[in-house]
Amino acid sequence: MEPISLDVLLASVGKEVGVSPWRVVSQRMIDQFADATDDHQFIHCDPERAKRETPFGGTIAHGFL
Repeated sequence: MEPISLDVLLASVGKEVGVSPWRVVSQRMIDQFADATDDHQFIHCDPERAKRETPFGGTIAHGFL
């Protein structure tokens, strides 16, 4: 991987970079990621509680997922 110059980075401000296709993330994938990172917060791993106690209607994926 080649280093990126500061000029190239500055020219990228406000532009889309590294766009990838949408990906469906299942609860199973979220649970596996929670196991791998030891992050079992209810908002990720407990669909019933997340639906009841958050405005999102269910669990949300971890930021890095």
